[in-house]
Amino acid sequence: MRKAILAVAVCLVIPFPLALARNPSSQAKGSSQGANSQHPPGNAHAAMNERGEKGMGFSQTATTHHFLLNPTGGAIQVEAKDPADSANRDMIRMHLQHIAHAFAAGDFDIPMFIHDRIPPGVPQMKRLRADIHYSYQETPRGGRVEITTADKEARDAIWKFLRFQITEHKTGDPLHAR
Repeated sequence: MRKAILAVAVCLVIPFPLALARNPSSQAKGSSQGANSQHPPGNAHAAMNERGEKGMGFSQTATTHHFLLNPTGGAIQVEAKDPADSANRDMIRMHLQHIAHAFAAGDFDIPMFIHDRIPPGVPQMKRLRADIHYSYQETPRGGRVEITTADKEARDAIWKFLRFQITEHKTGDPLHAR
């Protein structure tokens, strides 16, 4: 009985996305689909959205993601599609505030969990984290994380990361800085 109580306590202490991001069965395969996915092979986008809902804490279909490149880095913006959807709006805001702090600390576990691999640019963004600034801003329907740098290598890493996100999330955002 004590072992069962201890196991439950340990599970509650480890943040859910962090625990899943370190799941050796999905990381070892290096696939674009999680080991526990209920989606058939070839439906990696649906599997990613399923992991996204778990990792981000809000509906992927009731929200829109945008990944924008600019001359000093870029931005991650997520908003609820319905202006009256305060539940998803509030979860988006909480998630993006967490992302701004986590990325600044070099912690990219959530995008690694969601995409079931290390996104391009992440190793460089971790190494150059002192040269990258992350700031959170609220928007009427959600929020935005501005990612800025004056360092060319860091900017190129940010662009790689954001281009990967655009492609994976199928946002249709421009792949070039504006």
